[in-house]
Parts: sequence; structure tokens; C-alpha cells
Amino acid sequence: MSKLNQEKKGSARVSAFPEHGPVDENGREILLSLKNVDITFGKGEEAVKAVQDASFDIYKGETFSLVGESGSGKTTIGRAVIRVNPLSAGEIRYKGVRISGKIPHSLDREVIRNIQMVFQDPAASLNERATVDYIVSEGLYNFHLFENEADRVRKVENIINEVGLLPEHLTRYPHEFSGGQRQRIGLARAMVMEPELVVADEPISALDVSIRAQVLNLMKKFQKEKDITYLFIAHDLSIVRFISDRIGVIYKGRIVEVADAVELFDYPLHPYTRSLISAVPIPDPQLEKRKVLFTYDPSVHDYSEDKPEFVCIGHDHYVYGNKKEIEEYRALREKGERLKTIKIADTEEEINNAAEEEAFAAAEQEFLKAPIHDTGSLWYTVLSFFLPVLGLIAALVFKHFHHDRNYKACKRGTIYGFVTLGVIVLIFLILLLLVVI
Repeated sequence: MSKLNQEKKGSARVSAFPEHGPVDENGREILLSLKNVDITFGKGEEAVKAVQDASFDIYKGETFSLVGESGSGKTTIGRAVIRVNPLSAGEIRYKGVRISGKIPHSLDREVIRNIQMVFQDPAASLNERATVDYIVSEGLYNFHLFENEADRVRKVENIINEVGLLPEHLTRYPHEFSGGQRQRIGLARAMVMEPELVVADEPISALDVSIRAQVLNLMKKFQKEKDITYLFIAHDLSIVRFISDRIGVIYKGRIVEVADAVELFDYPLHPYTRSLISAVPIPDPQLEKRKVLFTYDPSVHDYSEDKPEFVCIGHDHYVYGNKKEIEEYRALREKGERLKTIKIADTEEEINNAAEEEAFAAAEQEFLKAPIHDTGSLWYTVLSFFLPVLGLIAALVFKHFHHDRNYKACKRGTIYGFVTLGVIVLIFLILLLLVVI
């Protein structure tokens, strides 16, 4: 039996988590570990790989932030941790025990009990027909985490007070609260379970700026008092810098850089990380007006022969790149000089040139998303409908050259054409049979 099969079989027999997780070479307890995780949605031609080969560890008591632009796969990973999204490859381990895939029912309940989630939309994540008292108490009921009714009421009132609400709010419904108050209710619902890990999926992005700091301070307070570990998902690096111990940067489903918060901001080695940091607004409006954005261009990487890997370059700093890039990143880091990601233009001409370059780069990226003649024209569908055999041949040719829109147009017309032809033939045979009879 292979080592992997032995581990899977061993995980299947585990019905509860150990008190402590494994310890790395630096003496830090690994609470959550992702190893070569792939997450795919759909099947066949429609399959979309949302996460590719994602690997990172989260240590006990820290805040690990996952940052990237919208659609990069941050929430997909968060939902996989709480076992909502299944993996197509790799594994997720909690305290050294595999929690991805098929696991015993008792272990599944332990995951729900120990890993809670705070959602992005405080309105959609709360049951509008339930009172705050029931919303916060639901987990206590499901796991019977109270001795009697008085103990349940005490726990609910204590957590409501801790998040800055009042006991009289317990009889109200979510629609009676503001966005910030709703997020506090969501936070109370998670914290009343006394979890060890909380997945916070952009918990402040829907809140006013003045409320954001309050919610972040509240989360830091819980972390200090209850020794909670956070997987904090965000796209705002200014917020991430404030709350994080370590940061992972994700681009199109792939982790491209992981480092301590200070390390990452001082030495952003991957060009995509530099582009994210350069997009952070400068508080001074005059400087912000003169700021030149760093635009990430994926075409700078040549991975045709020298394949990339996710490598530690020292200082607990991991970067994704091929051998040539890794050597360049390592040389930059060993210089010990902070890397500048923000450039301030001195003249109006520089500002205009930077704006033109940025607009051109954005237009070029949009243009290169599909081949120039891949229009998916309606004529391909019409011609394939009347000439389905030629349409089938054309569809195969377009598929070979990655003209996806044209391929789908021809495929659609071919299917309709063959179906129509089949119906006509069937009607003709029926009429012929009636004439013969």
C-alpha cells in the first residue's frame, strides 16, 4: 500500500482532532495546511479550474491573509476549507488530519464546530425570518453547547455584549439593523461556537470606512482573548497590512507569493504583488494624482521550457517562478534594499504618458483574451444548421486552433441541423409507411 493511501486510510479512521497540530522546523504549530490543492467547476469542455496547485500553511494564533483581485479564487479556497467546495486534487489538513474529501460524520461535525466563517455580505448571510437570538444560538442548539436554557441565554448575551450590541437586540430581526450591526451579528454567530479557526471572507468590504476599523479591532480583540486563528480574505492591501501576520498573494487561482506582512511590503518580488501594492491609494490627493501605477503583464514570463515552481528564497519568503526568475528574486532579496513599488511622476508629461501606457496595456490584455477572428458570428450557426456535416468539420477545426466562440457557434448550428434533419427523415418514413399500408 502506498504512503498516500495509508495516510488516507488513517484519516478515515480518525473521529476527532488531536489537541495540537504538527510543529514545523521553527517550532510553530501548523493549524491548517493546503497541499497542491486544485478546485475545478464544471465538467468536460465547460470545466473551469478556479484554483491551481495552491499550497500554504496557517499557524496557530496568526492571521493569514489571502489577497488578490476579484475572481482570483480567494473565496473558493475559503469555502473549500469549510468543506463546501470539493477538491479535484490535493488535500486540506486540519491539525494534521485530512478534512478534504470523504471523512467520517463525527469528524465532519468537528470541522463545523472548530472552523467558522464570517461572510462578505452581512445581509444575505443572515436568516431574515429568524430573530438575532435564534441566529446566534443555532450553533449552540445543533451541538448542544450549553447545560441548560439559562446557560444558553448567558452565552448569547455575553457574546452580543462583546460585539458591541445590547441584549434587547436579541428579539429583533436582521432587517432592523445597519450593515455594520449585521456584520457584528455574523461575527457573534461565529464566535459563540468558540472556534479555533475563522475564515473571514472580506468581512468589511460592504461596510462604511468608519465601521471597518471597529470590526477589525473587534476581530483583533477576539484573537487576543480567545487565541483564534484567522484566514482573512481580502483585496484591499491597506487593510491587510494592518491586520495580517502573513500574506499570501493569489493570481488566477495560483498562489504566487507568501511572506510575512512586513517582508511582503518591503520586498514584493513577484510583479503581480508589486502591481497590487502600487494600487493602494495614497492619502495625499496631490501625490495620488501624480502616482504612476505599476501594471502587471503576464507575458513577461516565459514558461515554455523552464517550468515554474513555488520556492522559498529564504526569510520564510515563497515566490512562484522558473529557475531564472527565482535566482533574480533571490538576488534582489539578498541585497537587503527595500523595493519601491510606487513611483511619483515629476511632470505633467510623465503623468499623461503613464496614463496612456496603462490604458494601452489594459486594452491589449482585453484584445489578447481571444484570437482576432474568434467572433462567434451568427453566420457560423446558420451555415452549420443548413450544412451540418461541414459545420461539424468546421467545429473540429476551430476547436483545434482554440477559437472557442466559433467552435461553440458551429457546434450549436450542427446540433440543431442534425436534429432537424432527423425529424424530417422520421416524418418522411412515417408518411412512406402510411402510403404503403
